[in-house]
Amino acid sequence: MIRVAISGAAGRMGREVAAAVLAESDMRLSAAIDRTHPGDDAGVLAGVGPCGIIISDWPDAQALRDAADVLVDFTGPHSAADNALRALEAGVSPVVGTTGISPDDLQRIADTAERRAIGALVAPNFAIGAVLMMRFAEQAAKYMPDVEIIELHHPAKLDAPSGTAKLTAQRVQAALPADARSPVPIHSVRLKGLVAHQEVIFGALGQTLTIRHDSLDRKSFMPGVLLAVRRVRELRGLVVGLDGVLDL
Repeated sequence: MIRVAISGAAGRMGREVAAAVLAESDMRLSAAIDRTHPGDDAGVLAGVGPCGIIISDWPDAQALRDAADVLVDFTGPHSAADNALRALEAGVSPVVGTTGISPDDLQRIADTAERRAIGALVAPNFAIGAVLMMRFAEQAAKYMPDVEIIELHHPAKLDAPSGTAKLTAQRVQAALPADARSPVPIHSVRLKGLVAHQEVIFGALGQTLTIRHDSLDRKSFMPGVLLAVRRVRELRGLVVGLDGVLDL
């Protein structure tokens, strides 16, 4: 039984994660951490009924160690890195879906995970289709080096460009022919009615190729989150991207 703590449990993604974990037979929701909704039942907030896990503020390191094997974090870029480091120091593997974490903070997480010999995973997107989109874009870049990225999200998203777009650009850039390497342009759209969408557009003589992924509901991220929870303890050190635990 994997004991799962959720940081940001009262947020939109945190509630989806709570509902997903509570539905799994090999996982147990063991802690729900959030500064909002203290005292509320996490299952009630998630819309699945009382589960007996009460929303609370951060426990101390010993309490977290006693409560959880994995911490899932969907908070904000300024707190996610510190939350991951708290988890690692407590011997708990973090699975972080918060985007906008700085390169310096990622390095701090990587160094701590290596020192503690604990697995950690930071993924800008947990939708398996989005991982495939990035992989297909890498392949296309070898043959169609003129490329731009458009990412579209709901207006409450804090970072722009998105973490998915930046990781896609990084991987496409690495796959481009040496004579075509220049920054891959990213265009960001923030509009009501959107969830998470991205298209990678390649242009060539007389043709274009568009590789697009759409998340129409936050539930689309849950299979990837659950996969990461199951696999992260097998890792040693930090892995960036869900494809690090997929058999691609």
